[in-house]
Amino acid sequence: MNTAIFRFHGALSPFLPRGVRDVAFPYTCARAATLKNAIEALGVPHTEAARILVNGAPATLDRIVREGDAVEVFPWDTQPLEDPPRFLADAHLGGLARFLRMLGYDTAHENHYPDERIRSLSVVERRVVLTRDRELLKCRDIFLGCYVRERKAQAQLCEVAARFDLAARARPFTLCLRCNLPLSPATDAEVRAYARPEVLDRYSVFVRCDGCGRIYWEGSHFARMRAALGRMLPG
Repeated sequence: MNTAIFRFHGALSPFLPRGVRDVAFPYTCARAATLKNAIEALGVPHTEAARILVNGAPATLDRIVREGDAVEVFPWDTQPLEDPPRFLADAHLGGLARFLRMLGYDTAHENHYPDERIRSLSVVERRVVLTRDRELLKCRDIFLGCYVRERKAQAQLCEVAARFDLAARARPFTLCLRCNLPLSPATDAEVRAYARPEVLDRYSVFVRCDGCGRIYWEGSHFARMRAALGRMLPG
């Protein structure tokens, strides 16, 4: 067994038992334990650790914990992502998924995704997993992940947008809110078959989802959503 001194900073503290928050404390782990093993045994998913120092020097999650090590773990401030980023929201984050789609971010979401499917999509499609399930984020195959702390969808969007700097790359209202597929200009025939006459008289720009056939236009609901997104996003 090896005993090291751990200190978790900032937003990582709430993952820990109350008695060891915001302080340095000893922790004893198996002789072959890695930093990932130790950090997650203490309750912090590896996806939430932005930077690790061991004895003052940068370290990776695969480093073996040695007797007497002084380990400091820091949270993400802003986390860079590939462009364009792709997300996967788990079953409990349907509202967040809808808001991200409003912003034009490809966001997979199903109410009944099993954990195995989430892990697979994370790897194969290189999606950022958004969840409130700590244990899911501890899976080694999760490509990238984010523990969503907020409980309401609007606050969740602000949280995720700040962590991944989404405001600057948003393309609002380019994806179907239902299907997550790109929207394209609708033909006159498609619009006439879908929209009421008073809508046709009032609006001139219509787009259509090729997946579900839903037609969108800049009605009052569009204005409300745009105003809501403006309030939610920082900056």
